[in-house]
Amino acid sequence: MLPRKFIHVGEIFIGVEATEIVTVLGSCVAVCLYDRVTMIGGMNHYLLPLWNGNGLESPKFGNIAIPRLLETMENIGCLRRNIEAKIFGGANIHVANSEAQMIGQKNVMIAKETLRSLGIPIKAEDTGGNNGRRIMMISDANRIMLKYVQNEIMHD
Repeated sequence: MLPRKFIHVGEIFIGVEATEIVTVLGSCVAVCLYDRVTMIGGMNHYLLPLWNGNGLESPKFGNIAIPRLLETMENIGCLRRNIEAKIFGGANIHVANSEAQMIGQKNVMIAKETLRSLGIPIKAEDTGGNNGRRIMMISDANRIMLKYVQNEIMHD
């Protein structure tokens, strides 16, 4: 059985050794990167699309979390030309504030824009909708298992 690592909002994890990387998403997004040559995979989990420059630069923001995940993988020997992405999350969680309803959509949009600017192809995605997701990545096989969860038990 593989070791399991659960990642929370603002965390990044790279499975240098084969690992089950798990997270639960509502309006948050997880970007999974995989190097098909080194067979190393990693995942982030971010809450908001853009860091506005106030406070600490944190991976709870998509425009920080995605480049940081890629940079960390490159630092351990992965090559950008061998890396591909899968995107999950960005659900439309029902809230009173219509601006907050757009967060999931904006999180997905920033993932696509950032990956495109970094030259990373998106091989799969399961985003949007009204249900949360529990995802598990097998880090050395680029396999993702996804389960939909009801909103009332979601915690981003």
